[in-house]
Amino acid sequence: MSFVVPPEWAPHRAMWVGFPSHADLWEDDLPAAQAEVAALARALAGPGAEHVKLMTGHPDGEAAARRMLGDVAGIEIVPGRFGDIWLRDTGPIFAGGKAHGFRFNGWGGKYDLPYDDTVAEQIAAASGAELVRHDFILEGGAVDHDGRGTVLTTGQCLLNANRNPGWDDRDAEAALRDSLGAKKLLWLGDGLRNDHTDGHVDNLARFVAPGVVAIPVAWGKGDPNAAAFDDAARRLAHMTDADGEKLRVVRIPSPGWVEGDEGQPIPASHMNFLIANQAVIVPIYEEKPGEFAVETLKQVFPDRTVIGLPSVAILTGGGSFHCITQQEPA
Repeated sequence: MSFVVPPEWAPHRAMWVGFPSHADLWEDDLPAAQAEVAALARALAGPGAEHVKLMTGHPDGEAAARRMLGDVAGIEIVPGRFGDIWLRDTGPIFAGGKAHGFRFNGWGGKYDLPYDDTVAEQIAAASGAELVRHDFILEGGAVDHDGRGTVLTTGQCLLNANRNPGWDDRDAEAALRDSLGAKKLLWLGDGLRNDHTDGHVDNLARFVAPGVVAIPVAWGKGDPNAAAFDDAARRLAHMTDADGEKLRVVRIPSPGWVEGDEGQPIPASHMNFLIANQAVIVPIYEEKPGEFAVETLKQVFPDRTVIGLPSVAILTGGGSFHCITQQEPA
């Protein structure tokens, strides 16, 4: 394999963003979710220096996007078809000058929505990139890349029987080596509590530079994910990357307990930040831990503007900024 997946901090030709388009899915949260995504798109096109390709999934969503963002420089509205906005998981992974598409089964059969299994093909066609199909199930949020062939993932998701039954770690490593040029997989354990993705790593741990991984630290005594955060940090402290270099772990404040409608914690994470060409956009759920997360990430990304934006309404759908985007490398 002569290529690897570029790191997210490498230059982008464009940033794909999913725009909430279906009133029957979002119900009362639709206007607020659209407003939050619109704010994200403006930040990406402005301080982020991105060419934003805003994908809509329904004529109603297209109309709303054109009304809210149609005259904003740097934002291109791309009408399409999707079940929902989670382009990180349904769209392709760009690497080696091609768009790599994988089978998608609604996060283990939980949400089977029309057109989600066609998003990779749509984005590849709109980008003018050759689509390379791979015959196994993989969501983009399940893996994170350092640009040198090191891949972060969780066993809870990648080895889950509801994805590729019978897989063990060797099967997963071979599949990612053959499809995306992965040289070494770094295995973490469980992801966030009540995460319908079965523990996507982009809510738990992220590469922020070669050899450097950011992981949350618990906020408040009731943080529901304190054990998962500390377990991931302990594991990574003893790991090396594909070049044999020891990893450095940076701890970023968690949002803490963010409560859903039924009194249970929802998977809020500052790790779902998005690295743009000239900015880092951080989802904010609670004011004080959000401020601390932004200040910490300013130290991690001194060459980029770090911006915190609300993502409370988007989270009602199950994810945040990283989940609804996919970068198209330069």
